[in-house]
Amino acid sequence: MSTTYDAIDLIRAKRDGGRLTAQQIHWLISAYTAGRVAEEQMSALAMAILLRGMDREEISQWTAAMIDSGERMDFSSLKHDDGTRRLTADKHSTGGVGDKITLPLAPLVASFGVPVPQLSGRGLGHTGGTLDKLESIPGWRAELSGTEILRQLDEVGAVICAAGAQLAPADKKLYALRDVTGTVESIPLIASSIMSKKIAEGTDSLVLDVKVGTGAFMKTPEDAAELARTMVALGTDASVKTTALITEMNTPLGRTAGNALEVQESLEVLAGGGPADVVHLTVELARHMLAAAGRPDADPEEHLANGRAMDTWRAMIRAQGGDPEAALPQPKHTHTVTAAVGGTITRMDALAVGIAAWRLGAGRARREDPVQAEAGVYMHVKPGDAVVAGAPLVTLHTQEEQRIPRALEALESAIDVDEEGGAFVAEPLIHATVTAEDL
Repeated sequence: MSTTYDAIDLIRAKRDGGRLTAQQIHWLISAYTAGRVAEEQMSALAMAILLRGMDREEISQWTAAMIDSGERMDFSSLKHDDGTRRLTADKHSTGGVGDKITLPLAPLVASFGVPVPQLSGRGLGHTGGTLDKLESIPGWRAELSGTEILRQLDEVGAVICAAGAQLAPADKKLYALRDVTGTVESIPLIASSIMSKKIAEGTDSLVLDVKVGTGAFMKTPEDAAELARTMVALGTDASVKTTALITEMNTPLGRTAGNALEVQESLEVLAGGGPADVVHLTVELARHMLAAAGRPDADPEEHLANGRAMDTWRAMIRAQGGDPEAALPQPKHTHTVTAAVGGTITRMDALAVGIAAWRLGAGRARREDPVQAEAGVYMHVKPGDAVVAGAPLVTLHTQEEQRIPRALEALESAIDVDEEGGAFVAEPLIHATVTAEDL
């Protein structure tokens, strides 16, 4: 017979700086998921965790308890021709502006025979959602059954779809609570939220893209490093080979922020072109994923150049009901912002661009809000580029013209131009890599 605890005792223990035992944590998460621990009690505990923190063992047990609240996926039936297991690889980004990396990355890695089960989410606020982007493609569907996911992984190698409701249901409940109680910023709760879903998903290895900067959830290098180490530790403790890259998000990735706009840019990357920063990050993440799955010899750039990644993309889109040849939706209204003076672009604020895209209709304020496939921002220039007065800086896309003024407000002080045209030194795109050996 399992032990029953008093939620108030656990709240007091954490409030006073104590640590929770594995038994207490597993009871708590199970009771909360079942509705036996009240929302106000879990709110109080979440705030205590935010203020007092958790050690590695506590976070590991908290994550395990959230996984145990639902189902686990199992990809062990995926086999090579010789009967050996095919190791799966997955990637997760903590979210940024213009972060379309999953779209070219999943088919690129899968084109080498490494299955990629990419269970993704929708956008909220200024960061875009992978599923929202893909739904710009006519016919494409995000909701797949477990059987469909497994079949597509076996036949195509890559799947990008919505996570089922039975994966870590405790996280879904706690996530909504954190959003309204001022506890979203807690690194133990962020890390366990992300990793409970990724571990339950059943992948053998995971590469994390931890964004840092104005357009990221983590604003400082110190916070990003702490989150990266915490998530790598959680993956390692759960026997998932986990690596984290800490990457730049003061400037948007690529030249697009939106839904259909980002799909179009992803297609350019898959065709062997695309913006240098998007290509560089896609290739580096692919190298880590392939190495973790036993393919350190694979050269991702080769499959971008020879069309194999694009072939896998088309097969993946078709398998989910989409038409990879269909034209992407176009906006009814556009508005171009031009340079008031000439010089060198020295700053393009990622948060401001993300908010502008959101206000144009590319994102949502609440989970139930619809999004516009056509809405977003196209960036004609990026930091380091030279411009002349009157040259286009950004073009806004939307279905509703009345959205444009508020988007322009967001961009008012987002772009800096050095009229002297001095040399510009960019931040490195990848700041650091964290592995289990670094813990």
